[in-house]
Amino acid sequence: MKYCLQFAVLMLLSVSLGLSPALAQDLPQAPQPTTQPAESCPAACVGAGNSGPRPIFYIALDFSSPNPGPQRAPAPQSLAEKIEPPGEDQLTFFPHPDATRYWINGQANSIYQMHGNFHSPYQGPNSFTAPFEYKASELATLYLGYQLNPAPRYETEFIYDEENAGGRGLSQALGLAGFTNLDVVRNPNLSIVPYTARVQFHQTIGFTNETVPQERGPLALATQVPVRRLDLRAGKFTLPDMLDVNAILSDSHQQFMNWTVDNNGAWDYAADTRGYTYGAAIEYQDRAWALRYVLGLMPTVANGITLDWALRRAHGQNMEMEIRKGFLPGREGRIRLLAYGNNAHMGDYREAVIHYFEGLTPKPEITSVEKFGALKYGFGVNVEQNITRDLRVGGRFGWNEGQHESFAYTEDDQTFLLGADYGGSSWHRKLDKVGVAFVTNAIKKDHQNYLRFGGLGFLLGDGNLNYAREDILEAYYNVHAWRGVYYALDNQFIEHPGYNQARGPVNVESVRLHLEF
Repeated sequence: MKYCLQFAVLMLLSVSLGLSPALAQDLPQAPQPTTQPAESCPAACVGAGNSGPRPIFYIALDFSSPNPGPQRAPAPQSLAEKIEPPGEDQLTFFPHPDATRYWINGQANSIYQMHGNFHSPYQGPNSFTAPFEYKASELATLYLGYQLNPAPRYETEFIYDEENAGGRGLSQALGLAGFTNLDVVRNPNLSIVPYTARVQFHQTIGFTNETVPQERGPLALATQVPVRRLDLRAGKFTLPDMLDVNAILSDSHQQFMNWTVDNNGAWDYAADTRGYTYGAAIEYQDRAWALRYVLGLMPTVANGITLDWALRRAHGQNMEMEIRKGFLPGREGRIRLLAYGNNAHMGDYREAVIHYFEGLTPKPEITSVEKFGALKYGFGVNVEQNITRDLRVGGRFGWNEGQHESFAYTEDDQTFLLGADYGGSSWHRKLDKVGVAFVTNAIKKDHQNYLRFGGLGFLLGDGNLNYAREDILEAYYNVHAWRGVYYALDNQFIEHPGYNQARGPVNVESVRLHLEF
């Protein structure tokens, strides 16, 4: 009850700020650039998704236990959402000038979720629980950066982010492939002590003296970059900072909250339980296209916190091509093509079921058939398109081979996603946003049989399975109250939770308070 009261006080404060006429006036129209905008920094400059980054300090609410989730850095804002000239209202508590070699900002994100009773004739150890339930989470991040060499053609910068997380997800973040809150993970026993989220060197190598503007943010400090260049990164990061970015479907702090809306659910990207890994990335940027390759460490066990540093036996390889061309004349759009392959100490669902039928295990046990040399691979397609000044649409398709166990992100072998958002200019709230998305997730036959005969994954396991696709409809309204204060209402309707048509449907309501410093 203490934590609920704390959250309620924060929400009332944000609402009061939002209703203040003097503070809620529309910001002036952002100036339009006269030069071609550069490809901005990864989805992380939002979060994560994918996916975001921003403040000078962070707020740690006193929730009962830790639960960090895989977070993108804050996504780049649209031109209409950029910070206004000095003296005007701003979108963060503190200004972030472009004329410095350092970057300091932060964010705090608090989410309260609940669901009512729903139909559930049976449940297992990893089921989404049927009785009424509510939970709260908080996630706070401090973003630091410094330009060691500010020269645009050979710019070098050092990035360091500290993060802490608390609270829990509904049902301990179990029972759904498309879980409802990207800020939490399934392990409630992680320490609430702040941890290093990102630490990396970023090197730009330009192939021309011609530069284009780039929006400054926590993962890219330069305001001018060569139009053709290599970007090299090495250190600790989350892969959705750089891959599978989508302007409509990546930011869990100001857009959607569901795991399989903010990220491609079938992309089992290399990461520990919190969503981070160590690795290296190389990215080539040109005027209208980009090519990226990222190598990351895999966890030692499925969804584990410890990473395997023996790259010869365990690693995740990812490649993406991005084409910056709209499908509509005169309207901006992008398409991204992703492919990945993971090598790790993984098991095979089919082999685990065979062992069960041969009497070697009392039920299918994926850990009994794990071995090095296993390969899990898949691909994804990611599109976004501006329709009007305020309306944008986006979507994803993802697929993986589904025979080897889900190991790092979520238990999803195939996903289709379509979403849209609409800015509030027509009702004189141009910084507000409303969004709706529909995602349908599936698992392959071997994965279905494993769960049907009582097997447990790191997220799913009802003890039985009457299979159907997991369908999720999510909608939100995000309000910009004042400067760095945002709050949102969100609803997620979930049909066949955990791919089980014997259970559900369930409706999850959410309230979110987001602070940008």
